[in-house]
Amino acid sequence: MKNTTKTVKITFAKIGESLKTWRILYELKATQVAQRAGISLGTLHKIETGDPTISTAAFLEVVRSLGLLETMAESIDPLNSDLGRARLSDNLPRRVR
Repeated sequence: MKNTTKTVKITFAKIGESLKTWRILYELKATQVAQRAGISLGTLHKIETGDPTISTAAFLEVVRSLGLLETMAESIDPLNSDLGRARLSDNLPRRVR
């Protein structure tokens, strides 16, 4: 992708490496993860090497197949942060009629 920043490319590479490490820790072969995720082995390789052109759905299917989807969703939930909880309570109505 031409418009992908260097920071995003580096982050994709780190995430891909982490997913590969999780796969290895779970003692899963690449073919097993690809099959569970419903993607080709080539797409899994792209994800594990940090290719930013892969689809979000393919990426999330790999995360799901490794049992990390809920953890990932929780990690970006604003209500799991002090700021998110503070801002939410600021925006709630003071009185319900």
